[in-house]
Amino acid sequence: MRNQRAAQWPAAGQSKQHTVVSLFSGCGGMDLGFRGGFPFGGKFHQRLPFEVVWANDINESACDTYAANLGEDHLHRGSIVDVMDTLPESADVVVGGFPCQDVSINGQRSAANGARTILYQRMIDVIRHCQPAVFVAENVKGLLMSHGRPFFNRMLADFRLPGYTVDHRLYLAADYGVPQMRERIFIVGVRGNVPFAHPAALAHQMRRREQSNRPHLEQGAAQSRAGKPALEGGQARHHDSRRAPRQRAMALQARQAHLAARSGAAAILPGQLRLRVRHARHRTTNWQRRPAGASLAHRQGRSRAH
Repeated sequence: MRNQRAAQWPAAGQSKQHTVVSLFSGCGGMDLGFRGGFPFGGKFHQRLPFEVVWANDINESACDTYAANLGEDHLHRGSIVDVMDTLPESADVVVGGFPCQDVSINGQRSAANGARTILYQRMIDVIRHCQPAVFVAENVKGLLMSHGRPFFNRMLADFRLPGYTVDHRLYLAADYGVPQMRERIFIVGVRGNVPFAHPAALAHQMRRREQSNRPHLEQGAAQSRAGKPALEGGQARHHDSRRAPRQRAMALQARQAHLAARSGAAAILPGQLRLRVRHARHRTTNWQRRPAGASLAHRQGRSRAH
């Protein structure tokens, strides 16, 4: 009976607002990503056919931020244990970034012994209740490390509910156009036997696009040398291919900012960071070339001069 009333994914081309149930919603970042309709990275991301109909978090400050940006009417404040009875009967999608402090690299690394990490079991209860067509669970990279791997394997087995094909992948935010060196595991379950097709990183997409554009660019270059106007299609593809260096530069800047933060130079811009590293290497080289005692004599000479 449960399967009969479960939400069914519409056929291709069919228009429908897909309902989303959001657990451990925080300030609403994952919910906003599903909903769309916001500017980022110099462009506006269109509104998507997903509507969050139920959300929950226990942190009051996070709930206040969520309500200010995504609305209060579907938000249920408090412990997930206390609001389970308010869940809708069904949903197309269930999402959740269950607490990660117990497996985080910077946390206690208590994994299965942590009181918060086992809250993923509440997400499994919600999936059983709502029978969504798709569910998405998110957590930190620490689950794949030695202190968290046994717990992750057990958790992944629990997510493999009957009727779902479950897969996971570690994503790096900078690979998808977000200027952050943030790595997260995404566990995706799809009802049926077809696994989820994880999107390729932007760098891979850009290389593939450049390869497909190469014959058109070569043709346009040959015609230009022959004094003929380039094909209109070739011009359009050439214009598109010029976006690749900008995307790669943005990912590179994210990586450089991450290195700067680790070295204590978080406020230094990428270009300034490269300059300081170059100067630091120059000073080190000069220091190593000085004969023994030269540095002390140099400092003493400067003190006498003053």
